[in-house]
Amino acid sequence: MTDTPNLRIDRPHKNVARLTLSQPARRNALNAAMWAAIPGIMTELASDETLRALIITGDGEHFAAGADISEFGTLYATPDSAAKISADIQNAFRAIAAFPMPTLAMIRGACVGGGCGLALCCDLRFADATAKFAITPAKLGLVYPFGDVARLIDAVGVANASDMMLSARVIGAKPAREMGLIHRVVDVDALDAEVMAYVGGLTTLSPESLRVTKSMITAYREGQRTDTPQTDAQFLAGFSSKDFGEGFRAFLEKRKPDFS
Repeated sequence: MTDTPNLRIDRPHKNVARLTLSQPARRNALNAAMWAAIPGIMTELASDETLRALIITGDGEHFAAGADISEFGTLYATPDSAAKISADIQNAFRAIAAFPMPTLAMIRGACVGGGCGLALCCDLRFADATAKFAITPAKLGLVYPFGDVARLIDAVGVANASDMMLSARVIGAKPAREMGLIHRVVDVDALDAEVMAYVGGLTTLSPESLRVTKSMITAYREGQRTDTPQTDAQFLAGFSSKDFGEGFRAFLEKRKPDFS
């Protein structure tokens, strides 16, 4: 697996990968090289058929403080350079959102701007009590891309999304949980164990079921509202799959299925 200086990949479990954003001196703000590298990393990870889940987290006390503002003078110096970095960021977001297996953002500290946008691309978001969330383009005279706005609205609704974006205010973990921005809040010392217990449960489930269910959720998020020949075929294919054969036999034999 290819590492970059500020992105680390490891395997906390044989069926789970973890991508760590690592620029702790800048609260893990993502620089141009990090944005550009993420799609390739997602492609490599997606090709690993042993994976059942992907965790994305930050190095140290923070998840990510957004894009690295120290590079803005260069990255946004011309319309062409601005278009290039904007495309790289959106490609990174799309690659995470399209990852074929479940993704979970493990969040401590700052989860702001592009960092919050990245977390919203994950299927699930678990945080500890130190987590702080904000969408802050209005503080910089910028505009949040429509795709990012849509993901935020999908997560928290129009009213809460409007509040976050128009006020640019910082939201703590508890109100973030109440509005649906994150799925679980745990004590500071419990986050790693909570995340690993959750993804550990995923590793015992049918990988084919996880993959197809994830694809259907993605289709819904992209606007599909009724069955298509593809989703009909995906549903029916389950009954002839190897995983169904194992799951059904395990149920009859009163044992845990082995989907390895």
